[in-house]
Amino acid sequence: MTSTLRIAPSILSADFAKLGQEVRAIEAAGADLVHFDVMDNHYVPNLTIGPLVCEAIRPHVQIPIDVHLMVEPVDALIPMFAKAGANIITFHPEASRHVDRTLSMIREYGCKAGVVLNPATSIEHLSHVMDKLDMILLMSVNPGFGGQKFINSTLNKLRQTRALIDAHYAATGQEIWLEVDGGVKADNMASIVAAGADTCVAGSAVFSSPDPDGGYRTVIQSLRDAAKK
Repeated sequence: MTSTLRIAPSILSADFAKLGQEVRAIEAAGADLVHFDVMDNHYVPNLTIGPLVCEAIRPHVQIPIDVHLMVEPVDALIPMFAKAGANIITFHPEASRHVDRTLSMIREYGCKAGVVLNPATSIEHLSHVMDKLDMILLMSVNPGFGGQKFINSTLNKLRQTRALIDAHYAATGQEIWLEVDGGVKADNMASIVAAGADTCVAGSAVFSSPDPDGGYRTVIQSLRDAAKK
């Protein structure tokens, strides 16, 4: 278990008619990252947002923008999102012909780099690229839509990945964040963090529960409190 917990609300569940206001509200409420879900209707069965939206929200927040590319192929979009203000870019290894090269490209454009593993994707994909990773994102739902139920087998995968990260850190001193995305709620935060996650994406759990007085502060704090139990 790590001592630092980062909360990354996914704007996929935000009100797109007032997106600037929404991202300012989550930052004011104590969010650590803005999670930005990019879907292309090819790699996943949904179509969402692109670099122009990233560029539009960048001036509204100081916290990092965490871009999750659910697109195939990925390489052409990396420079576009880097220039639009992304700080972290993650992608699915199945969507890249050369995973090592894609990771190197993300870093060359000044962003932190990571890979995303779907529920049925093996952690063996990580073994030869650990030195180029700043983040590993484990999907706890099948990607494509918000509001899905957490897949419980992700907890064991989190433990295995945490052991891999800790062994790599002991050998090299390189820090790698472990993020989880999908079905994260207050009632499963404790088990997710205990299994090794240090960064949690929450979409509908945050944006469907606004606090009329404090924006989203109450729900974000409730996630932090739940993780400590």
